Amino acid sequence: MDTLEKLTLEALFEHSIERYSDNTCLSWVDGEGFTYREFGEQVQVLREFLADQGVSRGDRVALLGENMPNWGVAYFAIVTMGAVVVPILPEFHPSAVHHILRHDECKGLFVSEKLYSKVEEFKYETLTVYMLLDDFSIIPPDTPKDRLSRTIQAGKKEFDKLKEAAGRKLKRTAATDVSPDDLACIIYTSGTTGNSKGVMLSHGNLMFDAEAAAKVVPIYEDDRFLSILPLSHTYECTLGFILPLRWGGSIYYLDKPPTAKVLLPAMAKIRPTAILSVPLVIEKIYKMRIQPKFNANWLIRNLYAIPLVRKKLNRIAGKKLLETFGGSLRFFGIGGAAVAYETEKFLKEAGFPYAIGYGLTETAPLVAGSTPFNTRLRAVGPVFPGIEVQIVEPNPDTGEGEIRVKGGNVMQGYYKAPEINKEVFAGDGWFCTGDLGFIDDEGFLHIRGRLKNMILGASGENIYPEEIESVINEEDMVLESLVFQDEGRLVARVHLDYDKLDERFNSRKLPESELRIKVDEVLNQIQKSTNSKVSGFSRLSKIIEQTEPFEKTPTMKIKRFLYVTG
Repeated sequence: MDTLEKLTLEALFEHSIERYSDNTCLSWVDGEGFTYREFGEQVQVLREFLADQGVSRGDRVALLGENMPNWGVAYFAIVTMGAVVVPILPEFHPSAVHHILRHDECKGLFVSEKLYSKVEEFKYETLTVYMLLDDFSIIPPDTPKDRLSRTIQAGKKEFDKLKEAAGRKLKRTAATDVSPDDLACIIYTSGTTGNSKGVMLSHGNLMFDAEAAAKVVPIYEDDRFLSILPLSHTYECTLGFILPLRWGGSIYYLDKPPTAKVLLPAMAKIRPTAILSVPLVIEKIYKMRIQPKFNANWLIRNLYAIPLVRKKLNRIAGKKLLETFGGSLRFFGIGGAAVAYETEKFLKEAGFPYAIGYGLTETAPLVAGSTPFNTRLRAVGPVFPGIEVQIVEPNPDTGEGEIRVKGGNVMQGYYKAPEINKEVFAGDGWFCTGDLGFIDDEGFLHIRGRLKNMILGASGENIYPEEIESVINEEDMVLESLVFQDEGRLVARVHLDYDKLDERFNSRKLPESELRIKVDEVLNQIQKSTNSKVSGFSRLSKIIEQTEPFEKTPTMKIKRFLYVTG
């Protein structure tokens, strides 16, 4: 049995670099990477350097950068010496980055060259160690962005000397005796409510969740992960980084944003066995590459309406989709939000190895999830081993209530926020998620939406905006939507697929007045179609065109607070 003596990231590190030493550990898709042995050497050298610079147990060290092998090296160098890593989402505004650095009183900062402009003017007395994440060169104080590249070589040479000195001491590097209860990281959420809070996760929280996930979907040392979500979010960090490292898998990173043009050749080259994603990615693939083929002509459309034929066509399309993903995919994890019904129905009938997961940053993150080929439409899956879930004050008719979680994955609390901690912990370790859901007779957890988002209908009905949005998003002309209440009426903002609009109406040649009429016709049709598929109390009174894409969190959830008032 492959077990660890302690559930700590330090124990994982020591175990994996010894057991999987010659395996590829972290690598660029089109570039060099590290074996586990080389990864271990890099981590130890950097750990010694940080210690020489005065970083010690409990100190906070920020990590601001895109996904890359060096991100993982810095992460483990920090946590295995007993310090606390503060991963910062690349999308954060400079003012938010500055707030985090001050709030955590960070002593060190790793920053990538691309994101350096967010911190070049930042000054704080506790921050004494600046390093460039791209090559671990030292950044001299007060270095402006336009001079950064010219100072890298000098900083690199200085670090090389220190690295050489640290390397001579590696044999005497002793374990720091990190405890599972020790704080490992503080992750600042970029939620849909507008409030960014520092979630404190211990070594035990992260390792407990990774171990529980592996009991549901085993990971093997020949697994190849293609990383497309930000490592600074706990979803990718725990399940796409810590989990494969625990079991000797290999992780590959892109040096460009994961557009179709970048992803397709990467998948063909790496032939990944596992990918973590958010619904928007697979929904776009379905809408842009698969659905149009089923709507190509009247014959295929009519045949596709026959359930038996539809399933056969979906199975054929599924095999082609698997080939597009490299042909070796055995796990495609989807989390962060609900998947559109039509997309999920296709994935299931196509035999695509998708699995749904539910969790929060506060739960490190996974609470429940299914395995590929054991999915249920519109359901998440069973609660993970060792985790307890209770449904509080369930509706007697539907069984729906607030989801509360208890287990080794639940956070220690929000950093420097005792009053908020009192609100979210109900006593005896139960964490109040703020999500609404129920557990069916087969033990599958179902999510209905956020408690704060729920709308009370005129006759006391519970209306879940997320469910209505899922119906709207199935419309061919819709890319994304947001439902809210305005003066007692249900209203939807809808962002249309303007490429499809142009194809249908040749809109670039239409006068503005005629185009407006066409767009209004499309919006009216969407409203009519949606209202025919939802309960009477969930029908929309109005649809508003959202001309620009909605602003989103790093896990591609719409920032509702920017569009909904009251």
